[in-house]
Amino acid sequence: PKTAVLSAEAVGNPTLRDQRIAAIRTGGRMAWQVSSGYNQRSRGETQMGRWKMVIGPKLKARSFPNQKTEARIGTYILNKMTELGRAKFEVVA
Repeated sequence: PKTAVLSAEAVGNPTLRDQRIAAIRTGGRMAWQVSSGYNQRSRGETQMGRWKMVIGPKLKARSFPNQKTEARIGTYILNKMTELGRAKFEVVA
């Protein structure tokens, strides 16, 4: 949170949390998100949430080859949904 406070040992032995708070204070939250890969992780979590909402929390097929097919179909569906929701940009010459 914005009001995060460094721990008492931050000067001599900073924890990972202290390091992240310091990075946010020096470079800003957006720079920290880019440098830490936070945005990619967030996108992955969002996509998995979509998978569970649309496809379901578990595979329905019993055999492994059928599970692979089911996963491929689910991936195709989610990629198509993502593509349809993405803005299209045109280069004006």
